[in-house]
Amino acid sequence: MEVILLEKVKNLGALGDKVRVKPGYGRNYLVPQGKAVPATKANLDAFEQKRAEYQAKADKLLADAQARGAKLENAEATISANASPEGKLFGSIGPRDIAEAFTAQGLALEKSEVIMPEGAIHNLGDYDVEISLHADVKAPVKVHVIAGA
Repeated sequence: MEVILLEKVKNLGALGDKVRVKPGYGRNYLVPQGKAVPATKANLDAFEQKRAEYQAKADKLLADAQARGAKLENAEATISANASPEGKLFGSIGPRDIAEAFTAQGLALEKSEVIMPEGAIHNLGDYDVEISLHADVKAPVKVHVIAGA
């Protein structure tokens, strides 16, 4: 399936790129999320007429993400959790918990923006977590997991 990207998509392409994707990815994710439209003749013509509008929208999203990234740069959050005397958590700390901790501090964050390639946190300690606000904007933050609850 060929689609025209309406915004930059990580590992796929930039605004206006005509790319070939698997039908399910295009039909179930890209098109419903407003990230792409099917590459038909009518859609190609409509895209070219609205290219400046799409570019302005993409520039605004990038500027907003960069502003949020500057606020989050080297931010820190402390999360209190039940733990054993050896420091092993009863449960785990995941993206939702981290997003809620930063949001409680006034730094709005969605759980989908929290990147944890090693998986959830299972021990007490300090952790570096990456926040992905845009395909081009990432911010490192620190998470301190302490005993308590």
